[in-house]
Amino acid sequence: MSSVAVLTQESFDEHRSGLTQPPVRVATISGSEDENDPPTYKDAFPPLPEKVGSENHSEPAGAWSKIRPIKSSVITQVFHVPLEERKYKDMTQFGEGEQAKICLDIMQKTSAQLELSLAKDQGLSIMVSGKLDSVMKARKEIVTRLQTQASASVAIPKEHHRFVIGKSGEKLQDLELKTATKIHIPRPEDANNLIRITGTKEGIEKARHEILLISAEQDKRAVERIEIEKAFHPFIVGPQNRIVNEIMKETGTRINVPPPSVNKTEIVCTGEKEQLAQAIARIKQIYEEKKKKTTSIAVEVKKSQHKYVIGPKGNCLQEILERTGVSVEIPPSDSSSETVILRGEPEKLGQPLFSSNANSFTVATVSAPSWLHRFIIGKKGQNLAKITQQIPKVHIEFTEGEDRISLEGPTEDVAIAQQQMEALVRDLISRMDFAEITIDHRFHRHLIGKSGANINRIKEQYKVSVRIPQDSEKSNHIRIEGDPQGVQQAKKELLELALRMENERTKDLIIDQKFHRTIIGQKGERIREIRDKFPEVIINFPDPNQKSDIVQLRGPKNEVEKCTKYLHKMVSEMVENSYSISVPIFKQFHKNIIGKGGANIKKIREECNTKIDLPAENSNSEMIVITGKKLNCEAARDRILAIQKELANITEMEVSIPSKLHNSLIGAKGRFIRSIMEECGGVHIHFPSEGSGSDTVTIRGPAQDVERAKKQLLQLAEEKQTKSFTAELCAKPEYHKFLIGKGGVNIRKVRDLTGARIIFPTADDKDQQLITIVGTEEAVKDAQKELENLIKGLDNVVEDTLSVDPRHHRHFVIRRGQVLRDIAEEYGGVTVSFPRSGVQSDKVTLKGAKECVEAAKKRILDIIEDLEAQVTIECMIPQKYHRSIMGPKGSRIQQITREHGVQIKFPDREENPQGDLPAQENGEEGTECKATVDPESPKKCDIITISGRKERCDAAREALKALVPVSIEVDVPFDLHRYIIGQKGSGIRKMMDEFEVNIQVPAPELQCDLITITGLSTNLERAKGGLLDRVRELQAEQEDRALRSFKLVISVDPKFHPKIIGRKGAVISQIRIDNDVNIQFPDKNDDNQDQIFITGYERNTEAARDAIMQIVGDLEQMVSEDITLDHRVHARIIGARGKAIRKIMDEFKVDIRFPQSGAPDPNCVTVMGKPEDVDEAIDHLLNLEEEYMTDVVENEAMQSYMKPHSQEDSKPQQSKGFVVRDAPWAAGGGNEKAPDMSSSEDFPSFGAPVTHKTSPWGPKRHGGGKGLLPADMSASC
Repeated sequence: MSSVAVLTQESFDEHRSGLTQPPVRVATISGSEDENDPPTYKDAFPPLPEKVGSENHSEPAGAWSKIRPIKSSVITQVFHVPLEERKYKDMTQFGEGEQAKICLDIMQKTSAQLELSLAKDQGLSIMVSGKLDSVMKARKEIVTRLQTQASASVAIPKEHHRFVIGKSGEKLQDLELKTATKIHIPRPEDANNLIRITGTKEGIEKARHEILLISAEQDKRAVERIEIEKAFHPFIVGPQNRIVNEIMKETGTRINVPPPSVNKTEIVCTGEKEQLAQAIARIKQIYEEKKKKTTSIAVEVKKSQHKYVIGPKGNCLQEILERTGVSVEIPPSDSSSETVILRGEPEKLGQPLFSSNANSFTVATVSAPSWLHRFIIGKKGQNLAKITQQIPKVHIEFTEGEDRISLEGPTEDVAIAQQQMEALVRDLISRMDFAEITIDHRFHRHLIGKSGANINRIKEQYKVSVRIPQDSEKSNHIRIEGDPQGVQQAKKELLELALRMENERTKDLIIDQKFHRTIIGQKGERIREIRDKFPEVIINFPDPNQKSDIVQLRGPKNEVEKCTKYLHKMVSEMVENSYSISVPIFKQFHKNIIGKGGANIKKIREECNTKIDLPAENSNSEMIVITGKKLNCEAARDRILAIQKELANITEMEVSIPSKLHNSLIGAKGRFIRSIMEECGGVHIHFPSEGSGSDTVTIRGPAQDVERAKKQLLQLAEEKQTKSFTAELCAKPEYHKFLIGKGGVNIRKVRDLTGARIIFPTADDKDQQLITIVGTEEAVKDAQKELENLIKGLDNVVEDTLSVDPRHHRHFVIRRGQVLRDIAEEYGGVTVSFPRSGVQSDKVTLKGAKECVEAAKKRILDIIEDLEAQVTIECMIPQKYHRSIMGPKGSRIQQITREHGVQIKFPDREENPQGDLPAQENGEEGTECKATVDPESPKKCDIITISGRKERCDAAREALKALVPVSIEVDVPFDLHRYIIGQKGSGIRKMMDEFEVNIQVPAPELQCDLITITGLSTNLERAKGGLLDRVRELQAEQEDRALRSFKLVISVDPKFHPKIIGRKGAVISQIRIDNDVNIQFPDKNDDNQDQIFITGYERNTEAARDAIMQIVGDLEQMVSEDITLDHRVHARIIGARGKAIRKIMDEFKVDIRFPQSGAPDPNCVTVMGKPEDVDEAIDHLLNLEEEYMTDVVENEAMQSYMKPHSQEDSKPQQSKGFVVRDAPWAAGGGNEKAPDMSSSEDFPSFGAPVTHKTSPWGPKRHGGGKGLLPADMSASC
């Protein structure tokens, strides 16, 4: 909260900033001469004005009246558009149409509010409200879009145009905004000087007036150029530009003097003519005066000292000019001259001007070999920083390639720096050496290694610096610098590496790119194994996008040869294992080949060591692909074919056809062979692979179909051998089915008559109209003639009628006319039209090819005959079996309806199965039954109705009854039931799906051993056998589980438990895996902390016990020793994420424990292990400590240099604050003490209740709000 009496000087100045009262004497904090005479309270804080007398008293008293009022940011302006200037005059209703849309658009663009009204003279008044900028923009838009526009031109001199435009066009934009006009100024290259103004008359006049004013103002201004010798420019400009600024201020002109770096003598003055004349007179006066009085002398000053004469930003030259009136001319930096010219009055030239500046600085050099420079500088400039921090004014410069170091600065400091630098150079030369070796630049990147691994190791190991040139330099020179012994060792190792590389060889292997990914392995696992096996060989694979087969090996000759043989062997195995054959298996037998839970296919894969891929369920493909070694693939193929042969009457026949005819028999995209396979019931015909030279063609399928396929294949081969001829003709796709005929009767007739083969397009062929005829020339021509006649007959469209009893119409048109669609598809696209519903007619119209119409007519009559002979019979099957009879998604019923050509309808499910219960009315039981139901009479819900011809209905009824499931019971021990059910019923569901039966397991509370299997009699025996097999598996598992439950307890001291467990459980996990046992350690709260439980097979538990006891035996031989290692090196010994310490522990086979933070002795480190290993590890740790401590000491010393110089703490004098006289609180006494700011009474918080008490401020005023007390002020702010 702000204090009333004690204020800082800044806050007081801020408080007084709005007052224009005569200055008040203020007491300052810094103890000025007015400190003993502070201002009065009324002077510092004038009272608020009070209204005295009547309301007419307009001038309030006090200085508060002089505070400038704050202007509102929102303004309102009214614009008038006369009737004759209105753009939109013809409006049916004011406030509508285009004018209203424009106003809304202006409001949206400018954020201003517009109100329109019509005056009596039909002029338009527009009131615009908003911020000033928005109002001006809105005004411009109104004038442009609602007022008719005029234009005028004004001519002013071309050189004045730029003043109308202003800087960055700002003046022009402002002028357009103010006058609401558009001003077009010709481009600079245009000779025209006319400025065109577009807008309202009033706006044009204003803009014209403003442009002429700007031009008139420029007419008054003039530009003058005067030639003044360059040597006298500093006297005209004056020190710090003081003289030229005074002239510009007094005359209002602008004077441009070229800077010293520009070799020009012309001074340009701009301004109004009278003032310009005065400025030029002053400049000439100074020039003439200095020309008479001044003289010049030349002084020789070392070039290196010129910059000290000039000073930072030329300050020294300005200081000399100001102090002595002498100008100093320094030669340019690119000039070799050392002559400095002084110009001034003779008596001033005798004074020492800059010798002190120049002579106080000196330049010295220190001899140091250039290769030593970076060691002098040190890592991150550490060595150099020690010198520069002590002597900051000395500038040290290193020049690349030169054996010297330059020092510049004050003479005394340079001498000290030179001494220190020379000492540092001597020290480095005494303990450092360098060597240069020549190694072919081709080997440089191999010396560096991946991510610099090799070179970094050499640097760290030998404490040297190795400089290898960039690849772009193509240089063979490598420089080694550092400790003399380390340099020699590093040199020796690098030369050995280079020699080894020279003996290396590079070999390119040709490996098919498809094997590259397999060689590399998933996530690079296999290539890592190969590289570990041959660590000296570098293996490079080509980029996958290059499609290259070349794999490059590089390394020692013998290793490369070994790696080559290994890779060749690997690739040959892959080639051998990548043999693939496709076996066609009828789709219905795929599930039998897979077997129960994939058992069959898994067994074949494992025993034949092959990969077997089956097509997806929704795929039409019948091919099973087998991949692996050739012999294994053939064995797997034979086993799969054997399964198919067992399941169906499948025979295999081999036919000998010359291999040269194979391609012609297969046909383009397999058209010919596919037509034979489809015609002969889907047999499989397998041709040998191309290039094998084999003549054997295999036909596989049902015996009858195989014979037919063989006959056709041999016939086709004979035709091809004698003289094959091919012809093509086109027919509409809808004719194809009619040409083929039902069951292929039509096309077979043509084939038998002519002896030619006719091939129709498949759904995959692009040209669906193309029919191919193959055979002898004569046969093909006869067949072509027959087909053309048939097609011609089909093209001969006729219309015929047929009488169909209206009661049968519904059968043809139900299900969106499915029956009619089938007829049209089967009989060459014939159109059948039945009368519309509601029309009493039996006339049916058929339209299409004559033969198609006749065939369709016959088909409709056959359907009607079936409908006439249709009967409906009932088949009684209990409702509980209906779902089972239907099968999944009604598949079984659909099959029966297709096979027997009948309609089957199942009854609705019975709502109340308890049919014998009496009906209820109004919630009460009926007292009497209206009808007595015979319990032996069939229920309505059990009756299935079958419609069709009588003989078909009888056959369908027998088929339905055959689907009624039967039940058998299987005795299964009760304790195995839960395993048969499986997790969440998965096991029982799997068996039910596999055997297509329902299996019911009794409830657990019944403790019953009988499991009921319900299903078709054909499936029951298989299901029973499967269930008993599962029981035998579970019993075997129980016996095995009992054997695995053997438990062994061993006693081991708890202190050894962590070691037995290992890091992240690695040791104990390995014991568990090796011996296939479960090992449990005691919990923290267990009483027997030394007991370890091992569970598994007895022999395995004993083996695990022996492994644990062996570890315990080793641990008992271990010793533990504490050593003192400085805590400052702990982090360095541990390394990033413990990598370094783990390496030490693995190397010496010990365990090392560091103290935790907050430990009593932070330097105590514990080493545990075998005595000899512990001693070696301790020696290694102490050596590391000694090595690392030197770095720690250096870093700490460096940090001490980096710290800023300590300065004496100077306590700031406590400010007295702002003191005033005659304050209200001092009324009672002479002690000038401010109120207590911590008091809530003297300074109440906002909104807090104030305790009323008598105070020096006097009684509070009430009513009218004519006066405000300070407390009131603070509360209302």
